[in-house]
Amino acid sequence: MLMNRVSTYLHDFIALIFPELCQACGGSLVSGEDVICMNCVYDMPYTNFHQQPDNVVARQLWGRIELQNVYVLLYFSKGGKVQNMMHQFKYKNMPRIGNRLGEIAGKQLSITDRFKNIDYIIPVPLHPRKLKQRGYNQSAQFAEGLAVKMNADVELGNLIRLKHTDTQTKKSRFSRYENMKDVFGVLYPERLAGKHVLLVDDIITTGSTLEACGLVLLEIPGLTLSVGAIAYAE
Repeated sequence: MLMNRVSTYLHDFIALIFPELCQACGGSLVSGEDVICMNCVYDMPYTNFHQQPDNVVARQLWGRIELQNVYVLLYFSKGGKVQNMMHQFKYKNMPRIGNRLGEIAGKQLSITDRFKNIDYIIPVPLHPRKLKQRGYNQSAQFAEGLAVKMNADVELGNLIRLKHTDTQTKKSRFSRYENMKDVFGVLYPERLAGKHVLLVDDIITTGSTLEACGLVLLEIPGLTLSVGAIAYAE
């Protein structure tokens, strides 16, 4: 009991001198807050797409790929909290951001009937070169957080990236599609046959990456596909 008190006091003392910061607004976190302060958790630009089967991203993908459900947690806007958070996540070695956002998203999806029968959550894979450079796959961190709340398994190492591609930034929709053709493959398709898969990425813009991954997955007999992401850049 005494040791627990000492540990708590020591933690609070260290936090006072070296406060952990909210990765959305930059303010200091208080006891009980994790990665994102509660003000930001309540005030982020949520899409509520889990309540809108015909949401704007779903409509964007209509006719391109056969999907069961489409979900995005947040709207992305330049200069906003989400952009700041995603920058920290992707480039400042903050993988816990993905876990935390996955837990928030998973809580929404766990109470949404359309997402209750997910068997596997599959993150969009990084090329090994990019994975080594960054140290983690941001989509996999998001998937792990989702799995905590959704009672589903994360399937890693099955959907793979076969070749390195140029950055998608500033490419047109057609150029993004061309850039992603024949990039992905599945090593063990029999594991996914007849399963409902949730394919997840970090940010959706044109949807070309999810489309390229999804078309490969949908070659598997009986597979049902839903997609999700942390943020949507309109």
